[in-house]
Amino acid sequence: MAFVVTAAVVLPLTVASAGQVGDVGEALVPGVLRHGDAKDPSAAPSDSLLGLGLATAARCGPQLSSPAGVEAQTCVLTQGADTWARTYYRNATGSSLDAELSLMGPRGRTVRTRCETGADDEPATCETPRERGRGGLDDYTAVAEFAERGSEGRLLLRSGSNSDDKEGG
Repeated sequence: MAFVVTAAVVLPLTVASAGQVGDVGEALVPGVLRHGDAKDPSAAPSDSLLGLGLATAARCGPQLSSPAGVEAQTCVLTQGADTWARTYYRNATGSSLDAELSLMGPRGRTVRTRCETGADDEPATCETPRERGRGGLDDYTAVAEFAERGSEGRLLLRSGSNSDDKEGG
């Protein structure tokens, strides 16, 4: 009986002090968790589960960098019935870039967003609008493209939500 009482007290404290799973080794993806995101500020109190927020699932491609100085990682995210794309990037080129983020979904549905990129070398994000999901996470693909400014701008980096990890990472 003493073991059950001890476990009932210690286990919640251990889980609470363990920190956010998924933060380690994700330099461009702060706070995105594979199975749940308790830090999501957009989750309204009425949308929360036990006060922790709705679970957010993410499928992210690899972190990429270009010789020109652009780094990015692109993800497809779902939370509740919503699906959207997000790219985490850093622009160290010294000038603003043209950037576009596309979310491609089932039945040929595509949502495109222009991303405002500054020349300040600070980590930033860009998202497509959230929409009601029309399939599972694996039914969507996100692609971010970063190019020099202007109609003749050279493509510097293309980052996608596809992953080499066949185990679902």
